[in-house]
Amino acid sequence: MANIQTLDPNASPLDYYGWELRRQREAHSLKQGQLGDIIFCTGSLIGQIETTKKIPTRDFSERVDAALGTDGVFSRLVGLVLRSQLPTWFQPYADMEAKAAYISTYQAQLVYGLLQTEEYARAVLATGMPDGLGSQVAARIERQRILERERPPLAWVVLDEAALRRPIGGHEVMRRQLLRLLEFADHRWMRIQVLPFAAGEHASLAGSFNLLRFESDPDIVYTEDVISGHMTANPDTVKEASLRYAHLQAAALSVEDSAALITRVMEECYGDRPRPEKRAVA
Repeated sequence: MANIQTLDPNASPLDYYGWELRRQREAHSLKQGQLGDIIFCTGSLIGQIETTKKIPTRDFSERVDAALGTDGVFSRLVGLVLRSQLPTWFQPYADMEAKAAYISTYQAQLVYGLLQTEEYARAVLATGMPDGLGSQVAARIERQRILERERPPLAWVVLDEAALRRPIGGHEVMRRQLLRLLEFADHRWMRIQVLPFAAGEHASLAGSFNLLRFESDPDIVYTEDVISGHMTANPDTVKEASLRYAHLQAAALSVEDSAALITRVMEECYGDRPRPEKRAVA
């Protein structure tokens, strides 16, 4: 008899997902390979997810729901699973971000996480050489689902020009990332401003920070250092951060001029490169 790994569904969202997938599959009298055939994957992948050796994706979860008629159970669970793959120190912020009514952020070096393409996010996260890079990328992309809500948070992003010009991931990755930013040029709930190099010294030379506002909870300021994040609702800190953010917005280009600068940088730095001329071989 095969040795079947026993999972504790209370151990983690991932364990619960694997336990529930096995339970539902067996309730439908399906072997792993049979379910794999139905949802166009291998039985081995089913087994790996059931034993928490692989992280399920949202697409996988939606196909399982459709195949087993589970009324969106796995599509809902996968959000918890992917959230659990975020760094432990970052999870409290992600929880608050998902509840925020208003998000304002200044980013000095990188494109804001909610606006990153998958390729750009992978290049950024790979710099930390994390275990489970794929799951961390999936978790970051999952965070972006808050922008797809019927009523998403109002978000205002100030990006330093350095974030546009720093070639993260290479030529094509940056071109697609800047195109992604331009997709928000006319977005109802998102505004992007660029703080140009020409602004010189500014109100946040110390680095990036986020401000979260809520319908009924106190405002929060979030900052990061090299290895962790810090959240505070201290009124004096929030007031100081809000004042600094107002100065950053005033120094930044307008939304329209920012889009024009993003377009120009994309064309000048990441546009089609001229191909070297072929020389005749004597």
